[in-house]
Amino acid sequence: MTNPREWPVVVRGDMSPTLPPELMAEAGWRLGPLGLLYSGAILIAHFGRRAMLALSGSYSGLGVVDAVSLAAVAMGVIVYIVSRRGVLSAKRLLDFGLAFQVVGAFGIAIGGWWQGLPRTATGSFTFIPAECVWIAVFPLVVPNIPRKVLIASLLAASSGPAALAMSHAVTGVAVDRPLVLGTYFLTSDYLSALVAYVVARIVHQFGMRLKQAREIGSYELGERIGEGGMGEVWRARHRLLARPAAIKLIRRDVLGSSQRSRNAIIRRFMREAKDTATLGSTHTIDVYDFGVTEEGDFYYVMELLNGISLERAVQTFGPMEPARTVYLLRQVCHSLGEAHARGLVHRDIKPANIFMCRLGPDDDYIKVLDFGLVKHVEMAPAATMLTIEGATAGTPAYMAPEIALGRPGIDGRADIYSLGCVAYYLLTGQPVFSADSAVATALAHVKDKPVPPSARSELAIPPSLDALIQQCLEKDPADRPQSATELGQRLADTVAPDAWTPEAAHAWWELHRVALTDLGFEAPARSEGEQHAAAAAEGPRCFPRLDRTPITNPSLQP
Repeated sequence: MTNPREWPVVVRGDMSPTLPPELMAEAGWRLGPLGLLYSGAILIAHFGRRAMLALSGSYSGLGVVDAVSLAAVAMGVIVYIVSRRGVLSAKRLLDFGLAFQVVGAFGIAIGGWWQGLPRTATGSFTFIPAECVWIAVFPLVVPNIPRKVLIASLLAASSGPAALAMSHAVTGVAVDRPLVLGTYFLTSDYLSALVAYVVARIVHQFGMRLKQAREIGSYELGERIGEGGMGEVWRARHRLLARPAAIKLIRRDVLGSSQRSRNAIIRRFMREAKDTATLGSTHTIDVYDFGVTEEGDFYYVMELLNGISLERAVQTFGPMEPARTVYLLRQVCHSLGEAHARGLVHRDIKPANIFMCRLGPDDDYIKVLDFGLVKHVEMAPAATMLTIEGATAGTPAYMAPEIALGRPGIDGRADIYSLGCVAYYLLTGQPVFSADSAVATALAHVKDKPVPPSARSELAIPPSLDALIQQCLEKDPADRPQSATELGQRLADTVAPDAWTPEAAHAWWELHRVALTDLGFEAPARSEGEQHAAAAAEGPRCFPRLDRTPITNPSLQP
């Protein structure tokens, strides 16, 4: 783990002789259309000319050039099929492309050199060989490592002399003035090979800069999976380990306008990452690493979760039945109980920061995210004011009154209030208070009495659960449950034992597999028995909900 007392230095990867994976994938995809383009060009240039000769009465029958050209057409089609079948890895496919470059150049050279070298009346050469264009352009369309491109291009450049030598051996075409001819090939075919090498180096350097720009510490960024006001969340992978991860980037422009404020905010984020990493609850997201990039952006690396936030779950599938709500909230209490015992207050508990996922064999497994506003209870108020300039310390719809009023001595009971708001949202699909502005919403939490969730839900909420949520929403922290551990125990008493079981959770995830996949969930393969069980469980009577319309293209709250 990075030493929190030192600013980590981002270690950039060296100029390895490999292309970035996305560049290799793109090059492999372009190889297929290039093969079809090659086949089409041969068909038009050679066999089209042969057809015109046949129509004019000059048909002389098929020969060696026709056989080679026909093989070249078939080769282009084969290249397309291989590139689309996925039988080769990206690296092997690009190496296969280099072989196509060499053989393809020979197919072009045979057509151009079989009748010897065309000359003007004065004996000078009249054309630039067509294979020169093929050699120079190929690494631009299908890039590869410069060293490999140079070797393949030199071999391809030798196709002209080889075709001319083959023509001389088969047809007896005269090859005179070898020194002049050699100079011609050096300034055409072999010069094209050098141009191809230069092109390959330029593309490779661009690719490496792109790769470096997508590297943070020991991790390489993949696709962006979320974006918010403070930054972005990216899917990433460790360069040496097989472990996937999620990287949260806090943009430099939101770290404050002055160096002093920027340093204070970075210290706060470092403290957040350090504090989160010390928590051992399995329901708290794991933090692997953190640091500052060379561009000045703060980042920290977290475990990559497979699931959806409670906010997205309610938006997509509607309010949750009481038994399942209790099942999920007790796991949140497990995470908060440990944090509070260590003197840490989350201060931003909300449905978007609670992730419901499938973790190994467990379904409905809760992970509490984003301890971005974590506060040490024992620290003096002056030492805790590490907030972003102009930002609100928390989310108004789930903000405890004492936080909204800026009172000192905030403790874990503020998180209990927020968790009561989360329970209210899960059961009703609506926040406790909603107003036209964030300030008005925060003031409602300070002075307004909430309507009981049972009065706003179509579900049958047990009176004991209804009363417990109301108690969590008391304005005075002394009137709420005094710890997350106590709240978890009391939640268990509001529903019947085993009212929501792991089997029910598993059936729900299987039932909604298609909708969850639309939301970005990566569903694991299921056995035939699981498919039958999911089909048997299908139906609204098993899992009541108010809204069955899936929402696509979700964004993860960073």
